[in-house]
Amino acid sequence: MRVCGVELKASEANICLLSKSDGLFDLPDCRVRRLNLLDINSREQLQEFQFAFAKLMADYKVDKVVIRQRAPKGKFAGGALGFKMEAALQLMSDIEVEILTPSAIKECLSKNPIAIAFEDTGLKAFQEVAFVTAFASLSR
Repeated sequence: MRVCGVELKASEANICLLSKSDGLFDLPDCRVRRLNLLDINSREQLQEFQFAFAKLMADYKVDKVVIRQRAPKGKFAGGALGFKMEAALQLMSDIEVEILTPSAIKECLSKNPIAIAFEDTGLKAFQEVAFVTAFASLSR
């Protein structure tokens, strides 16, 4: 199964592809590491963001998108733009989209720790949360 972990931060979606086959994890190469939404008030920009994300998932034959949930209120609450982007991803019709809470991710990692240091994955530092989210989803 191939999943795409997503962390929504400000006006960008940081992504990481991860697949699991026969108990082995694989980090496939991906031409995109993050997608940006430039104009928060533009309907066309939001549709382009959704189309670009859906096209990327189709091109890499991703089975499921896993988004790390953000707090709706409080000190670490996500902004309105992030929730718009999350809705655009959830409304994609051809792919399953799941939202994982930080507590579910933490619980999964306590039962199934990551066997490799993040620095050894070859991913960029900003992709770490997306990688951990994808790993937690595949380890459940």
